[in-house]
Amino acid sequence: MSEYAHLKTYDLRYSDFDYKDELRPSALLGVVQESACLSADELGFGYDDLKPQDLGFIIVNTYVELARPIKLGEAITVETWPLPPRMVYFERDYRVSSGGEEVAAAASRWCLVDLKTFTLLRPERMGEAHEKCPYRSDKAVAPASWKIPRVKEGREVYRMLVANSHCDHYFHANNARYADFYFDCFTMEELSARAVKAFQITYEKQAKEGSELTLWREDVPDGALLEIRCGDDTLSQCRVWFTA
Repeated sequence: MSEYAHLKTYDLRYSDFDYKDELRPSALLGVVQESACLSADELGFGYDDLKPQDLGFIIVNTYVELARPIKLGEAITVETWPLPPRMVYFERDYRVSSGGEEVAAAASRWCLVDLKTFTLLRPERMGEAHEKCPYRSDKAVAPASWKIPRVKEGREVYRMLVANSHCDHYFHANNARYADFYFDCFTMEELSARAVKAFQITYEKQAKEGSELTLWREDVPDGALLEIRCGDDTLSQCRVWFTA
């Protein structure tokens, strides 16, 4: 019996691409997370399965490596599968291909939460769906560490207000939108000069409608460290690696 994977090909839209006719990081995150949701649906622990129990999954880490930019006119196929949970972390990996060529790979970590209290729950809380889940142990890609160094000597780049268009059905800024927030810390000139090799985002606290966010950036030799802050709280961190 072959190992489980959810496989789907996505036709991309013009609006998914940037001024270079390359797929936006936020659009790529949106597609791989769509595939994660569809996989969870068919495995019995999707949104509609968990919502009646006041349960849900929230993403806490994402790591993406790009073999090359994904260009306007391409369709992409995403293959995804769940890995065995570790404590309260549910891991999921992805391979992204175009025309048979692997163009990206991603890994993510999720937590199962009580939607009333946002308490973290262990896999056993899913019951039969966890017991019967066809977890796989092989990985598509892995970051050197899930932890991202803090911005210590950075500068504030811009401020923004979280609005309704940023939010999803959990009433917080959708995780894919964070990629837009972070990549807006760079200019078109900077992003034209060097291709993105990889990026990693950690989600620590929720950004709700009306929250005033400050975006911080610290340049490092291979890219940049970025943070989203709300007052004295750090809500999210990001690291971007550029090609040499």
